[in-house]
Amino acid sequence: MAACGRGSLVLAGAAWDWRWMRASHCLLAAAAALTLLLPCHCGAQVGADRGRSRDALAMHNQPQDGAPAGQVDGQGLPQAQFQARPQGQGQGQAQAQAQAQFQAPRKNVWRLSEEPVCHEDVVRLCPKHTWQNNFAVLECLQDVREVDDEISSDCNHLLWNYKFNLTTDPKFEAAAGEVCRITLSEVKECADQEPGKGYVISCLIEHRANITEYQCRQFITKMTAIIFSDYQLICGFMDSCKNDINQLKCGSIRPGEKDVHSQGEVVSCLEKALVSEDKTISDNCKKAILRVAELSSDDFHLDRHLYFSCRDDRERFCEDIQGGEGRVYKCLFNHKFEEAMSDKCREALTTRQKLIVQDYKVSYSLAKACKNDLRKYRCNAENLPRAREARLSYLLLCLESSVHRGRQLSGECQGEMLDYRRMLMEDFSLSPEIVLNCRSEIELHCSGLHRKGRTLHCLMRMGRGDKGNLGQNCQQSLQSLIQETDPGADYRIDRALNEACESVIQTACKHIRNGDPMILSCLMEHLYTEKMVEECEHRLLELQYFISRDWKLDPVLYRKCQGDASRLCHTQGWNQTSEMLPPGAVFSCLYRHAYRTEEQGRRLSRDCRAEIQRILHQRALDVKLEPALQERCIIDLGKWCSEKTDPGQELECLQDHLDDLAVDCRDIVGNLTELESEDIQIEALLMRACDPVIQTYCHELADNQIDSGDLMECLVQNKHQKEMNEKCVVGVTHFQLIQMKDFRFSYKFKMACKEDVLKLCPNIKKKVDVVICLSTTVRNDTLQDNKEQRVSIKCRKQLRVEELEMTEDIRLDPDLYVSCRTDIEKHCQNVPFGNAQVVECLKDLKKVLTTRCHDKIFKLQESEMSDPELDYTLMRVCKQMIKRYCADADSKYVLQCLKQNKNAELMDPKCKQMITKRQITQNTDYRLNPVLRKACKADIPKFCQSVLNNVKDGKELEGQVVSCLKLKYADQVLTGQRLSSDCEDQIRVIIQESALDYRLDPQLQIHCTKEINTLCAEEAAAQEQTGQVEECLKINLLKITAEPCKKEVLNMLQESKADIFVDPVLHAACGLDIKHQCASIQPGKGRQMSCLLEALEDKTVRLQPDCKKRLQDRLEMWSYAARVAPAEGFADLAYQVMASPSKNYLMGLLALGVCILFLLGMTCGRITKRVTRELKDR
Repeated sequence: MAACGRGSLVLAGAAWDWRWMRASHCLLAAAAALTLLLPCHCGAQVGADRGRSRDALAMHNQPQDGAPAGQVDGQGLPQAQFQARPQGQGQGQAQAQAQAQFQAPRKNVWRLSEEPVCHEDVVRLCPKHTWQNNFAVLECLQDVREVDDEISSDCNHLLWNYKFNLTTDPKFEAAAGEVCRITLSEVKECADQEPGKGYVISCLIEHRANITEYQCRQFITKMTAIIFSDYQLICGFMDSCKNDINQLKCGSIRPGEKDVHSQGEVVSCLEKALVSEDKTISDNCKKAILRVAELSSDDFHLDRHLYFSCRDDRERFCEDIQGGEGRVYKCLFNHKFEEAMSDKCREALTTRQKLIVQDYKVSYSLAKACKNDLRKYRCNAENLPRAREARLSYLLLCLESSVHRGRQLSGECQGEMLDYRRMLMEDFSLSPEIVLNCRSEIELHCSGLHRKGRTLHCLMRMGRGDKGNLGQNCQQSLQSLIQETDPGADYRIDRALNEACESVIQTACKHIRNGDPMILSCLMEHLYTEKMVEECEHRLLELQYFISRDWKLDPVLYRKCQGDASRLCHTQGWNQTSEMLPPGAVFSCLYRHAYRTEEQGRRLSRDCRAEIQRILHQRALDVKLEPALQERCIIDLGKWCSEKTDPGQELECLQDHLDDLAVDCRDIVGNLTELESEDIQIEALLMRACDPVIQTYCHELADNQIDSGDLMECLVQNKHQKEMNEKCVVGVTHFQLIQMKDFRFSYKFKMACKEDVLKLCPNIKKKVDVVICLSTTVRNDTLQDNKEQRVSIKCRKQLRVEELEMTEDIRLDPDLYVSCRTDIEKHCQNVPFGNAQVVECLKDLKKVLTTRCHDKIFKLQESEMSDPELDYTLMRVCKQMIKRYCADADSKYVLQCLKQNKNAELMDPKCKQMITKRQITQNTDYRLNPVLRKACKADIPKFCQSVLNNVKDGKELEGQVVSCLKLKYADQVLTGQRLSSDCEDQIRVIIQESALDYRLDPQLQIHCTKEINTLCAEEAAAQEQTGQVEECLKINLLKITAEPCKKEVLNMLQESKADIFVDPVLHAACGLDIKHQCASIQPGKGRQMSCLLEALEDKTVRLQPDCKKRLQDRLEMWSYAARVAPAEGFADLAYQVMASPSKNYLMGLLALGVCILFLLGMTCGRITKRVTRELKDR
């Protein structure tokens, strides 16, 4: 029996050898086994067709068929052996009868090669060593399909009759039972089949992969090849598909009307109709076609159309691939899109793949590899209809669901699944839903891109809106295909992505194992970086667009969060969906819980939260990766952001136009912005741009799993460090500007002040308004000395942070920015916004600003002087000096402290310059000097009310009040009207400071600008001001013709008499004399000045020459001032009289005048009419 398969092919020449007997026995068994596969002569029809079988045999023995009378089938057996056994005769009886007949073999053997009609073809096409073997000749001839090698029609007819007669005898099944006896004892399913209907051999063919018996296996293999050469020889096929063949015009069903040897084309025609969306086939025929495809799944020779179409391609691509177990099929599938692949073969392979899509068992390797797993995980449940259960998509979804639930599949099954998932992604035509629902889109936008998944990616690009728009049905079909193929689990499934991103993966993701799901995450992390290439970027975003719409398509996310999703969001299984909770809503549910505090309720697990953050970081790279955002904001994106196409610009654009968006869009953008405020690392592009600053100043915060807004606060504080680049500055500033739109966008501020806002500032939404509201409340409580502050401590602390941040950029104060926008464009258009530079520009040009802007800038300065920490420029420039000299000073007195240390040896020149600038500002208006304002609160209305009355509302005083107080300070010795002690101390300091630097005297600058530029240009240009300009003006007093300037210089002279400290030049010249002559004299109130003047008049006292000269100059100046300065009032007149050298004379004249007036009054009063006593007494 070991020679059954091959021995039966070499019967000729066996003669009386015992091997001849065994070969005959095997052939008899083979003939019986093939009875099953006949369309009209199998099963219950055996008895009824007994006569037809004999007629066929007789026809076969006719001379025109080439077989001599009295001969039988091609193995030289007597014709008597093929007579049908009587009905009811047992299998054992048939075998005994056959053995008895074989005891006298005939020497005359019939061979195909010797038949005249085929002899020429055999000699021409078949090797000589096969001529004695009818099966070898049959195989040789029926495998010939080249045009030049076509066999004759008569030979074709003879071959078909030979195969037909060979497979029609009912004894064949009984013989097959003998050959496969051991196999049937092992495969109970086949042994239990009803005998006489051909089901036994059908069952054996189905289980041929499990047959270990060599003789049986060879027998089944050879007979299968014969049967599959023609659809008419396949049992049941004709009955099931006769009408479909006629309807679809797939060929003739009667031998002779067509080349019967090529009837395998009929099966191919039916298969193409089955996988076509435009044609319909009956259910019975569909089952028969799929059954044939299943039975031919292990050996591509059995698919006659594919075999002949791909024979050359098989030699070209799969020459070294051993046949059997579907290996050749897989090899050809892998090379399907090679340029050298013939179109005919590619078409046949596509048809075969489409059959696999409808019935996974058509793939021998897949069915075998996953058989146990399908059974184990109940993916072939009996209660499901076979049409659904057999579909490749159902198998993939079921097994993928098991994998995502943590189940283990065999390595072979996983490998097969990977191959077929890749197959579906490569060729859109294998998915009937895509072909049906996306037909118009493919024809209009994606034609000619069939290969290597390019058509699918073209459709994906349309889904993103980059190239037309997809219909809803097409979109859903694409989403379903992505779920079936699950490319998120292994990027290699998407061939287009794999090829486009190969270089990026090898450089940026080489540390990740090939095929790991984190490869896609790695690619997303390198999106828009130098390592990313444009083609990879496009393919990646196209795929991520669909993955982002179903949280289950990210395998890592699903694995880490499936428990949380079930617990918090009530999700179902991996391949189950719910209309109440679509896949896109699950992720929204998860990230809402991801950022909850413990007080707010249930939170996600640590692992799930980390994955949610990872996904959010990646989705922030492209607004289209946020399904809800794109869906609700599609109109606003087109309206406001059509030109914003660079990475990250679309979301920034929506945030910029937040107040203009539709309600639904505004809500989703607001929620996303609020989320970013808590975890700014979601802004991946911003994080990349700011990486140098983060690594240097904020690395500890960046490493924290929970951000809570600390990282952005750190970036704001270090926004102007040298490591900061332009992109980072722009990104941080933009986020600060967005925060101004809603206080909820500042996470730390929101968490610290939420309750305070609800209680004290209800219905206020904008952050700047909330800050003003809360700041006003804090100020009022402080001024009123309330025991309990209405604003909580934690809110006050964060409020301070927000106030300080807002000073850095004028745009962070929307009200100020809007008020001064025209002035900025006119006067400061080239000034950067950062570092408060625009604000400084407006301060410097305050005199030329519009009224509205001027008022806003003045109020800003007023608040900055009251709280110097809000003066961003001062705090930035003098940061180190504050640490050195004012570390312990109260924040409200920082500027005061800096002024006191202004002339310190180690004072930074830039800081000193800034201090001077602020002093100039303070002296322009007493309201900008809170210390002076408080100290002189009572003195200003008392002595300078006239100045206040002459100033219009909204106008600055330009130093008039300060000048008034300075004069009162100088006059108080003579007039007796003294300033309050606190005010006096402040005015003394101001006089001292302005005496050293003329710029600190606004009135002097206003009225003497021309004189300073002409008379004292050299002194004014000095880098360090030490009173040279003032001294120059005093010396050149006679040259000054302008009365306002002359008056200001005279005022300086008058002020200098009040105290020597206010005359720095004189004080420097007489410092030694003061120490020697006036050491016991207390400074202040002109005492030391009087001491020096007395020493000057005393001839016994010798003063220093420079001091003596300066004092004499001062006396002359004062004398001149007394002569030329007009009295502005009675007090001024009295002061001039008392200061005059002729005061005794003047006082005498004044006394005489008073006496004369008294006498005149006494005399003239009696002359007037007297009033009678009677009138007085009335």
